[in-house]
Amino acid sequence: MARLRSRKRVNDPEGMRNKVLDVAEAAFQARGYHASSLGDLMAAAGVSGGALHHHFPTKKALALAVIDERVAAAVEATWIAPVQAAASARDGVRAVFEAVAAELEQQGFVRGCPLNNLAHELSLADPDFRAALARIFSAWRQAIADKVRADQREGREQGTDPQRFAALAVATYSGAMSMAKTAQDAGVLRDCLPAQGEAWK
Repeated sequence: MARLRSRKRVNDPEGMRNKVLDVAEAAFQARGYHASSLGDLMAAAGVSGGALHHHFPTKKALALAVIDERVAAAVEATWIAPVQAAASARDGVRAVFEAVAAELEQQGFVRGCPLNNLAHELSLADPDFRAALARIFSAWRQAIADKVRADQREGREQGTDPQRFAALAVATYSGAMSMAKTAQDAGVLRDCLPAQGEAWK
């Protein structure tokens, strides 16, 4: 009988790290940080304890990486980039609400806003979590406010306070996503749209 060739071990630390982040991000959104054990995460990612702890010494370190690398990226892709690319701040905000509502309706369920979900669970649990989450909210608001200022330089939105508009946009979206998650109905996002032109000043 011919000898079986031993399988060559593939050493891909970055791929393993990304796999753990993928699994952790999904688990934290589906079940929450506190309900997701390291054992469950290791099993789902197919990694050993040693491999996990090489990249993330603690569960807190893993959660901070998820916040900094995955949640921040989600806000950038879903909100910041589209608003920056839009013809105006209002157009950008409206387009995001409509796009997210359409995606959730097609998906058939609402898991909530990744940032909002973790903010509710972790902001009072640890100051490092709170600071990391606050940085993302701050960058999100700043991007919208900067877009309003760009509109003002072109003669639009002269009666609009950029910071207040940004705060209201973020707060409206965050609240709408919480309501949509509770009702499992993305329609509340569309319900926010008609009042934008009058209320968001």
